[in-house]
Amino acid sequence: MRDLSATLRLQFHRDFTLDDATGLVDYFADLGISHVYASPLLTARPGSMHGYDVIDPTRINPELGGEPALRRFVEALRGRNMGLILDIVSNHMAVGGSGNPWWLDVLEWGRRSPYAQFFDIQWNSPDPLLEGQLLVPFLGSDYGEALQQGTVVLRLDIDNGAFHAEHYEHRFPITPPSYGEILRLTDHPELRSLAQHFDALKTAPAPYQTARELRADLARLLEDSATRQTLEAALQHYDGTTEEGFKRLHGLLERQNYRLASWRTAGDDINWRRFFDINELGGLRVERPVVFEETHAKIFELISEGLVDGLRIDHVDGLANPRGYCRRLRRRVDRLNAARPAEAAQDHVPIYVEKILAEGEHLHDDWGVDGTTGYEFMNQVSLLQHDPAGKTVICELWSETTERPADFMEEVRLARQLVLTGPLAGDFETVAQALLQVARYDVMTRDITLGAIRRALLELIVHFPVYRTYIGAHGRREADEPFFQRALAGARTTLGEADWPLLDHLDRWLGGQSLRTLPPGPARRLRRYACTRFQQLTSPAAAKAVEDTACYRSGALLSRNDVGFDPQTFSASVDSFHAECVARAEHFPRNLLTTATHDHKRGEDTRARMTVLSERAEWYASKVRHWRQLAYGLRQSLPDGPAPSPADEMLLYQILLGSWPLELSPDDKPGLERYCERIVKWQEKALREAKLRTTWTDPNAEYESACQAYTRALLLDEQARTLREDIAAAAAELAPAGALNSLVQTLLRMTTPGVPDLYQGADYWDFSLVDPDNRRPVDYDSRRQQLDPDAQPAELLQHWKDGRIKQWLITRTLKLRRTLPHLFTEGRYIPLKAEGEQAEHLVAFAREWQGHWLIVVAARLSSSLLGDSPTPQIAAERWKDTRVVLPEALSGHVFERLFDTNTVRARQAVLNMEEVLQPLPLAVLQLSISSTGESER
Repeated sequence: MRDLSATLRLQFHRDFTLDDATGLVDYFADLGISHVYASPLLTARPGSMHGYDVIDPTRINPELGGEPALRRFVEALRGRNMGLILDIVSNHMAVGGSGNPWWLDVLEWGRRSPYAQFFDIQWNSPDPLLEGQLLVPFLGSDYGEALQQGTVVLRLDIDNGAFHAEHYEHRFPITPPSYGEILRLTDHPELRSLAQHFDALKTAPAPYQTARELRADLARLLEDSATRQTLEAALQHYDGTTEEGFKRLHGLLERQNYRLASWRTAGDDINWRRFFDINELGGLRVERPVVFEETHAKIFELISEGLVDGLRIDHVDGLANPRGYCRRLRRRVDRLNAARPAEAAQDHVPIYVEKILAEGEHLHDDWGVDGTTGYEFMNQVSLLQHDPAGKTVICELWSETTERPADFMEEVRLARQLVLTGPLAGDFETVAQALLQVARYDVMTRDITLGAIRRALLELIVHFPVYRTYIGAHGRREADEPFFQRALAGARTTLGEADWPLLDHLDRWLGGQSLRTLPPGPARRLRRYACTRFQQLTSPAAAKAVEDTACYRSGALLSRNDVGFDPQTFSASVDSFHAECVARAEHFPRNLLTTATHDHKRGEDTRARMTVLSERAEWYASKVRHWRQLAYGLRQSLPDGPAPSPADEMLLYQILLGSWPLELSPDDKPGLERYCERIVKWQEKALREAKLRTTWTDPNAEYESACQAYTRALLLDEQARTLREDIAAAAAELAPAGALNSLVQTLLRMTTPGVPDLYQGADYWDFSLVDPDNRRPVDYDSRRQQLDPDAQPAELLQHWKDGRIKQWLITRTLKLRRTLPHLFTEGRYIPLKAEGEQAEHLVAFAREWQGHWLIVVAARLSSSLLGDSPTPQIAAERWKDTRVVLPEALSGHVFERLFDTNTVRARQAVLNMEEVLQPLPLAVLQLSISSTGESER
């Protein structure tokens, strides 16, 4: 099997199945891909468009073609010497609805269900209404109202001899010990006799199997139509629309292992862990051996048979013990890999974790994984391509126009307070209650109140600079300590001085003190539980506050607002980029490198074009002021302010500048209508995620309608023609520099240390927006037809808007990676110095392995160098005396250019950019085998 050299991420769903992908394997191979990197393939909720809502981890999703289709797909991959990396969801699975048998069993049997230990449930709640029960917040209205309106209906499952309550798509099983009261409402002697046996289940030592037998007996009785009619008639006594039925139905539901409730109660009262604040995704206790085995059985089977060659772990920070999980997984897959069939043999099973690293944070190197999925690389390239000179102008424009803070962290802190006291309030309370128990157990701290704990804990998490820490038996890890101390210091700036002493206790309780200093028993268990739940809270709090709130509130420059980015940092130097590459080569040389994902806020080329605004800040500021004047008549005045707000208006302008299709004319009515529909969908999501004037849970229809009317008028109405034409012209003016940025980030992804990952469709220009826009169907037919690795750069530049130049760059470079795999996975990364008048506009480095040398040079911050060029091509004379200095050992050597048939000689260990960066503003130079190595005289 081919070595892992490049991955391609595919999003599978019912409209793009495994068989659909099978027909594209040849194209992917010709493009240079070694491994397809698939979204989750296990059985998900029917109609799922992403696969992260798994309801049955024991089989391949039938909507994707099932296991037979998977085998056909893998056979096609093997035919081209390719592999398959599978995305798996260890943290959670879909709940609610009627499709997850494990979840339904927990509802039916409560703690007595064998699957009760699978889910992260607090059965002992301080709320008397929840003691021993599971909160089920799936009702569309308040509980009593739902019963009165008849939307909770008692149903009979004839085939299985079972009862359940039904609320739209949701099924709530009735526990078998309650069947007796229903059966006794009939005058049928056999049913009434069976009722006594069901009653006995309440005290039976092993009711699970007995209930199965009794339900089989009931199902046999129901084969008789008269018996069925009798029992179905009895169910009318539970009609909640009548006074008697309401009381009877309520009484029955109160005796279940769950408490039905409105979806709105989840934020405050939830007593089980969810994925973020999504009620339909329940957290799993994968740290328990039985859960680990049951949820991974199919995955292990696929690895052992040689069908799956690598794994990607979704949301690893949601787990109780990411390190322990990853190390256990590594041990297992290594054993399975050693016993694979000969035709599927490979040296190593790569494991990647979806992990967002904050500034200064690095993945721990003892997890046994090969790296992350590459969000941090996406951030590093973005920082490299932003011009620091534009920061002041752009931030001042944002502040003066919107009257919102340009300080991103201020928005983050406000957003953290919002989510911790809103959608994650129940999870926050769980941690606070756990810490209260820790305090109560020690006589020296038992006077600490719950209120004080809540205040201190809130401020600690508000100021937390990373997604989470990793507390082990010996306490916090040394690498995590600076982040925790920063959070404590931040909390002291906003917490009342009287509560400061409590921060010292939190410091000790949450990993500052080794658990092993505590005697085995309750004290250690309480402390461990508090630490675990704290870490499982800070991660979703960060994600909801940063990605899903602040990134839509603070929009000084949206190209710096994406998953895994730190928008507070505007730009970074070439030296900083080099330092990250050197560190990656040393610690995680096979880390995935991505610039686009299924979770990104903006497509990689949308972002690359927006980045140019940092170089043209004054121009951009003048444009925004002019456009806001032109748009005066499009805005509406609402009681709560203008619509759209200045901030939402500025976000829209940036989105239009970044995503305006290259060939879209401002007079193309059908094209504008299609584009407008995409923008309107983005806008709705952006407005609701910001949670300022509308939200997902409480939409402000008036504001949303006014914003949509503004957008439609801007893009479609005759009265906005001047505004529309000016925005389109501005986007076209930015486009060549944006395309150049895209080509450069593509090249850096394929040549710096790590494994390049290509997102579906990004082999051409990708001007997508946030999901679901970034998951639209991809036109692979045109891509297959146009692929020509031998095309000439000059011709591709002439027609750069069609996207072939990006595809060509990818396939030419990936072909080189296949030719020299060890150079990229094991070779040294050597930063190269640029000199001369345009030195700041270059990034250059060498890769070396056992005498094989590769030089990579690319332009950056190139808007001024491009000038008025209609193509992403920098005229040779613009480089003037700019040069790159090579190691002395390369002086006089001849290099072959990857992108054409010419050669370049390093005279006195220097490369002249006027010669190297033509016709493209980027170059890959390979040491010529025929080079004499003699220096020029």
